[in-house]
Amino acid sequence: MDRLSPSTLDRLSAGILKPNYDRTAVATGIIHLGLGAFHRGHQAVYTDALLRDDPRWGILGVSLRSPDTRDALQPQRGLYSVTASDGTGDQRRVIGALTGLAVAPEDPAGLLARLADPAVRIVSTTVTEKGYSHDPATGALRADDPDIRHDSLNPGQPRSTLGFIVGGLRLRRQAGLPPYTVLACDNLPANGHTLRGLVIAFAELLDRDLARWIADTVRFPSTMVDRIVPATTDADRTEVSAALGLDDAWPVVTEPFSQWVIEDTFGGERPAWDISGAQFVHDVAPFELMKLRLLNGAHSTLAYLGHLMGCQTVAEAMAEPDLAGLVEEMMREEVTPTLPALGGFDVTAYRAALLQRFRNPALKHRTVQIAMDGTQKLPQRLLGTISDRLARGLPITRLALAVAGWMRYVSGTDEHGQPIALRDPLSSQLRALADQAGPLANRLAPALLSLASVFGRELPSNPRFAGAVETALDSLLTAGVRATVAQTRRAAR
Repeated sequence: MDRLSPSTLDRLSAGILKPNYDRTAVATGIIHLGLGAFHRGHQAVYTDALLRDDPRWGILGVSLRSPDTRDALQPQRGLYSVTASDGTGDQRRVIGALTGLAVAPEDPAGLLARLADPAVRIVSTTVTEKGYSHDPATGALRADDPDIRHDSLNPGQPRSTLGFIVGGLRLRRQAGLPPYTVLACDNLPANGHTLRGLVIAFAELLDRDLARWIADTVRFPSTMVDRIVPATTDADRTEVSAALGLDDAWPVVTEPFSQWVIEDTFGGERPAWDISGAQFVHDVAPFELMKLRLLNGAHSTLAYLGHLMGCQTVAEAMAEPDLAGLVEEMMREEVTPTLPALGGFDVTAYRAALLQRFRNPALKHRTVQIAMDGTQKLPQRLLGTISDRLARGLPITRLALAVAGWMRYVSGTDEHGQPIALRDPLSSQLRALADQAGPLANRLAPALLSLASVFGRELPSNPRFAGAVETALDSLLTAGVRATVAQTRRAAR
């Protein structure tokens, strides 16, 4: 089968949408750090839809670690397909928004030069929570992070997200050029504000005048992004290539739903993403909080408890009646009361839509993928909600079980004694704590709660929180996941 490429676009199967613009006329106006499936299935799709009318906003996609995506897409000249499926039908289109592909470690100085190009007006990021070199519990820069230490000593050869952002801004300031806007697109609370603080903190390690210039001139709009984009599998590649009639080495498979809410505080020109369906607002925070606590909090709960039950995907976890019921009740009874009012927004309908999306059988969203990097995700997905409820004297029964599910997951083995492959920046520390504590809740729970970078200082010292988590963990370890989920539902009513 021939490869997807500009020369083979005319051989696509009937019904496949393809770029409706001249790709040779598209210029690079955006550099995106973190060229994973999510960016290619979300922000790049919004951008692709406006390039016919404004070709200045092509994207240079940058992988900060692995060359895999570049190696797969370079022979396709950056083209790839996006398939949106709801289980009843597929919508397929080829995206041409990528003007180039780069692997940062191969030529860091070259990437810095590209960042200094005055035609580049936006640098965006999807590097996952761990890519920001910060303490998730406080949002502070981890100055002891190995990449941060390296970049502070070698600013011309950076490794980290912050090193490249600050390095590009440093070159632009030296050249008398205006800065670019920095657009965070990860699931971080107040992601623009958080990234701004981290960038300035890192810049202060290099040059206080540079840090002051960044603080005074660079804009960091916050965003809320929402689309479920599972990791691409070999089965996806086979199915998509057969449907296209051309071989696509790295397609994206996702759901029809997509949402992007953006704070309209850019430092210069910006793409008209609103004509592609994005929403520009004055304040992203209420939308972001709703999504982090309802969607992401529910996702993590399904991932940990579902994986322990033997569910490989979110759809399989939602097929467990008690687990699906627990998550729905947690969203309605424990999470929603902590959310700010969103005038005119129907939160009940949003929750119902989330449950329907979770049940989508066409999305093979693996529980183990969502369970990754839990130490980076827990503070914003679950712990913030718990803190708010404790402050109001409200129960946290279901939320405490979700945290206990994470503890049971990181203990290293499932209920059948099979090892769990733990992928987390603190995996060695987690494993050491779990091994030392052993399978006793009254030892394991306090050991894991001692991780101040995850839980902070106040929550572990709150007896209502610590006691609820330990009780839930004890039940998971002794009675098992299914029995505990069912019992928790009864107790919380």
